[in-house]
Amino acid sequence: MARAVSTGNQTGESKDGGKVAGFSLAALRRMRVTIATKLIAGFLLVCLIVGITFGVVGIKIIGGLVVDEAQEKVHTDLNVAREIYLNYLDRIGDKVRFVADRFFVRDGMAQHNRSKLLETLVTIREREGLDTLDIADAFGTVMLRASNPNLFGDDQSGDILIGRVLQRHEPVAATCVVTADQLSKESAALAERARFEIVPTPKARRRAEREETSGLMMRAAAPILDLENRFVGVVYGGVLLNRNFEIVDKIKQTVFQGVKYHGEDIGAATIFQDDLRISTNAKNVDGSRALGSRAAEDVYAEVVGRGGHWGGRAYAVNAWYLIASEPIRDLNDRIIGMLSLGVREEKYTDTRLKATAAFVAITLTGGAASMCLFYFIARNISVSVHKLVLASREVARGNLDARVAIASQDELHELADTFNSMASSLKKRDEKLKEFARKKIMQSERLAVIGQLAAGVAHEMNNPLTGIVTYSHLLLERADVRDSTKEFLRKIATQADRCRVIVRGLLDFSRPKKPDKRSCNLNLVLQECVSLVENQSLFHNIKVEKNFQRNLPLVIVDPALIQQVFMNLIINAAEAMDGNGRMDLTTRLEPDGEFVEILFADSGHGISEENQERIFDPFFTTKEVGHGTGLGLAISFGIVKEHEGTIAVESEPGKGATFTVRLPARDQNKA
Repeated sequence: MARAVSTGNQTGESKDGGKVAGFSLAALRRMRVTIATKLIAGFLLVCLIVGITFGVVGIKIIGGLVVDEAQEKVHTDLNVAREIYLNYLDRIGDKVRFVADRFFVRDGMAQHNRSKLLETLVTIREREGLDTLDIADAFGTVMLRASNPNLFGDDQSGDILIGRVLQRHEPVAATCVVTADQLSKESAALAERARFEIVPTPKARRRAEREETSGLMMRAAAPILDLENRFVGVVYGGVLLNRNFEIVDKIKQTVFQGVKYHGEDIGAATIFQDDLRISTNAKNVDGSRALGSRAAEDVYAEVVGRGGHWGGRAYAVNAWYLIASEPIRDLNDRIIGMLSLGVREEKYTDTRLKATAAFVAITLTGGAASMCLFYFIARNISVSVHKLVLASREVARGNLDARVAIASQDELHELADTFNSMASSLKKRDEKLKEFARKKIMQSERLAVIGQLAAGVAHEMNNPLTGIVTYSHLLLERADVRDSTKEFLRKIATQADRCRVIVRGLLDFSRPKKPDKRSCNLNLVLQECVSLVENQSLFHNIKVEKNFQRNLPLVIVDPALIQQVFMNLIINAAEAMDGNGRMDLTTRLEPDGEFVEILFADSGHGISEENQERIFDPFFTTKEVGHGTGLGLAISFGIVKEHEGTIAVESEPGKGATFTVRLPARDQNKA
């Protein structure tokens, strides 16, 4: 907000005394804002909140769906890659079994004819594309190496595949790690193919080795049986995966079908030996295959370290990929490498950005169109509302003849009709209230005068009554008083005592004492009240049922005053039953824990609906003359009210009555 400019003084006034143009916070608060403006502003605020909220949520959902869909596709493609990989392994197994079943091999093993075996074995190895194809005898001693005929006689019974065939006489195929020494025995070329200088790779785990000399090989072995089906040896062979791109290129072509994005292959397949790329079509910056580079540490930890499947975003070579990886296991179920498939994240990131931009554009366009439409709706509503406002002001000023006319057939029309009816009702009620107030004021004044007079009379009568009661009892105790005289004295003493009770009630009602509150168990107070009255003749034929809640919390009350209330209600109930019936006393804590309820239910004659409205008024009683002052329930009502509680009655003539006292479960003054 711009600061007001003044020349010559700092009070915000010009030299000629005029106010400097500007706005203050108080002025803004006093500014009148129409309902149309508020509706539009409110709608705009709602649009902004909803738009931003749903925009953020929508963008996240769209982004999540795109990434999830991409990740799901990569997982599905990994299944295809696995099938291709296993198919290659099965083919190697089939080739080796085929060699073992050849007649020339079985016959040559029976005759121990190395030259005959060698010639055919070399031809088969080259034709079937095997890197190794060897024969060992029934004890695992090498008889012939097709790739290195001059080296034989060494013991291979400790080899994992050959040992399995020697034990079980069954063909077997698996992926294995082959040491540099074993590869050298086959050929120097194989050993050189397997050797890699480890390339430093971002986000890979720390590794001390600088070179890898062992290789990962798909191998198979099968038993050789002579013409009489006796086990005579083992034929075994395999294909070295190091720098062999046939499998990964087949996977890439099958899954991605040569699709490119921004001139780069969209995806790549990789075979890892441990965490080392030994066969891949992922490319370096210069376009060469990323051989010798390594897997990201988090991928390696999940797949090789924990034997799980990886699915997610990972850094590979020089870019981010959405990758799916699974372990490659040897014959003993030991994890020796990984089969991995990845698709460049860039394509899906761009797709997500485009979808997000489209979503935002649609949201903004829809919001703008909605604002224009709502503006016209708000203007139409504000006209009708303005009429109601003007009429309301007239009513507020006291003009109860104001009326509103709205032609639209909607809720505002109904509101106008309701307003007109309300104004008419207010006018009638105003006239009735004035008359009622006038009568009530007169009645209150009379009651106030009567109350003051009653309090004064009661105070003045208390001392003479005390003397009458005292001396009448003293006269009754004298032995020389005649019997007829004693009867008169007893009547004097009885009526004087009754007058004193009435006076005490008047004093208690006109000057209620302040409660002396403390923690109290209402069950004990109610039990004590029952104990005080149960031996009286009035209660001999009354069955008292006590339903006290055991875990009733302590309440903050004046025990003496609350006992006075309980005694009053118990005695009233007994008198309502004429000393014969059933009384149920119940205590309970309300479900919300705020109030404790004490119920006094009797089987007496009940209270009429008319009397229920007056039962707590002072001096009102339904008892016969001489049997009640009409102050007991009024005093009880005042005591309960002083304790921030309530007292109510439910009754039906002929079916008894139930008085309910509700007291706070905690001190309201300290709450």
